[in-house]
Amino acid sequence: MTPTAVQHEAVAARAPGRRETLAMLSLIMALMAMAIDLMLSAFDDIRSQFGLVATSNEVAGVVTWFFMGFAVAQFFYGPITDRFGRKPVLGVSIAIYVVGGVLSALAPTLGLLFAARFLWGIGAAGARVVATAVVRDLFEGVEMAQAMSQIMAVFIMVPVIAPAFGAGIIALLPWQAVFWACSIWAVGMWLWSKRLPETLPVERRRRLDRSDIADSYSTFLRTRPTLWYSIASVFMQSVFTMYLASSELIVSEIFGRRSWFPFVFGITATGFGVASLVNGRVVGKYGVRKVLDVMLLVLIGAAALLFIVAIAGHGQPSFWLFMPTLAFMLSVFMFIMPNMNSEAMQPVPHIAGTVSALSGALRMLGGSVIGGVVATRIDTSVTPFAIAALVFAVLAHVSARVARPAVPPVTI
Repeated sequence: MTPTAVQHEAVAARAPGRRETLAMLSLIMALMAMAIDLMLSAFDDIRSQFGLVATSNEVAGVVTWFFMGFAVAQFFYGPITDRFGRKPVLGVSIAIYVVGGVLSALAPTLGLLFAARFLWGIGAAGARVVATAVVRDLFEGVEMAQAMSQIMAVFIMVPVIAPAFGAGIIALLPWQAVFWACSIWAVGMWLWSKRLPETLPVERRRRLDRSDIADSYSTFLRTRPTLWYSIASVFMQSVFTMYLASSELIVSEIFGRRSWFPFVFGITATGFGVASLVNGRVVGKYGVRKVLDVMLLVLIGAAALLFIVAIAGHGQPSFWLFMPTLAFMLSVFMFIMPNMNSEAMQPVPHIAGTVSALSGALRMLGGSVIGGVVATRIDTSVTPFAIAALVFAVLAHVSARVARPAVPPVTI
């Protein structure tokens, strides 16, 4: 046996199994969720620290600037990860993530905090691009959708526990400690990721030159399902950005249940996890496209109900009507986003890293800008949230319909 063959066997023996791989990828993706959800309970302290009034949602910039950094960086991570492989890019991105967390903890002004969060988002983007590309390297079709659902089910545990964990940290330490905690978590994930083998063989790597990158971008724009499912995801992300940026304000100020926030957020996130597990089963039985079609209609129905509840309550409806309806609507996302991502990636396996990056960049940049603008309009009423959610649900459905290739007419 040759030395090379022996080395390959040794690597294979040390490689993690399917369960460990999916768990690892879930928690690598969860670096983004940690950077957001852990610090939501700190919003009130951040307002106090930087002299903002209690109902100010200017602090939403902590979320939206992170998302913008996350979005912009993906344009670069895609070609880089298709050129140099998954693991080197993962290591660099985690290093940037750690620096962003440290600078956020040390920021003396709100403007510098936003700048540090932008850098932090750049680091988180690489981890997300690499994790998605690795999934596409290892799986395809229904199996890929099922893998993404399993990943999301583990990933969603972070939003379940993070706000309560963050509140616990803040109860004992200054609010900046939640940023330090994220950096420590990232170092731990980097150490664990050393067990992950490189999933992009050298012979499949693409050149990092202008013509090659232009060809990849052109393929993205010319591939109808990839482009239009990505556009649909912009509207989905807009709703999610609104929720993340305004949930603390809605629960604490509009509904007057400040101490409930970590638990309300966690219960809502539990619905995400349950929906992800169910989605993994139903796509295997009914297919990705069928589930996607049905759940986009269910989303519109849920958003319409949320709108009715908000209007009937004159912008301040019953907590027990609005929040369960909102939680149900958001849980429907878990039947849509993994399947939409799978459908977008399916036609372009040869540029999985670039497509993952472009699709993610479009989704995050558009969603953070659109959702962030709406979030700043939410102060004493949930009506702007409900109106925007319904509009975005309809636009996502329309975009998903456009994504389908036209069926040629039948000739007799």
